[in-house]
Amino acid sequence: MNDTSHLRGPAADFTHVSQWVFDLDNTLYPPEDALFSQIEVRMTDYVMQALNVPRHEANHLRQHYWRTYGTTLAGLMDEHGVDPAPYLTHVHEISLDHMQEDLELSTRIKSLPGRKIVFTNGTAPYAERVLAARGLSGLFDAVYGVEHANFRPKPERRAFEAVFTRDGIAPEKAAMFEDDPRNLQAPHEMGMRTIHVAPVAERAAHIHHHTDDLSGFLSRILDAKH
Repeated sequence: MNDTSHLRGPAADFTHVSQWVFDLDNTLYPPEDALFSQIEVRMTDYVMQALNVPRHEANHLRQHYWRTYGTTLAGLMDEHGVDPAPYLTHVHEISLDHMQEDLELSTRIKSLPGRKIVFTNGTAPYAERVLAARGLSGLFDAVYGVEHANFRPKPERRAFEAVFTRDGIAPEKAAMFEDDPRNLQAPHEMGMRTIHVAPVAERAAHIHHHTDDLSGFLSRILDAKH
């Protein structure tokens, strides 16, 4: 396991934090669970049907919209006026049977002092299913999906502002855990502590810490707070 802190150690960086914001996909479960390999197939299928294009073009558009807009959905909405609700239902109808509970991570999250929320570019019902499969149900004060951000996705700052205003998150007292480095830019600008959760570190001014072991990282924060 690798754990690198680009600025200071957890003890110095999190003493003031009392609000904890977690991404869902590839953050609260390991990338090896590969949920997106299922979701991406369903995304491509939906693009094919919605735009009446062949699979190779649909797959290209799916990736292009993700790179350009932050999510495939945002591109479909902005460029084609696609209704988000049917799309979101379709792409998240995937199997979670292979996922395993993580009791250690559950204990660490439960022990964090203050308010804890999930904010995902997926939907809240999908997030609740994933949390249940990981043994993390009931640990969070709220679970927010893209529908709570007016269907605007991270990394758009207005998406964070919509959810944080709704929840009462004060960025200067908060930390953001996220696998996509793009999605840490706005939280950094808003004054949050930022933690990149991924197998490989990406060095950038808007990333304060990196870890490939979320449970272990939370353990060190908890040790520093006690």
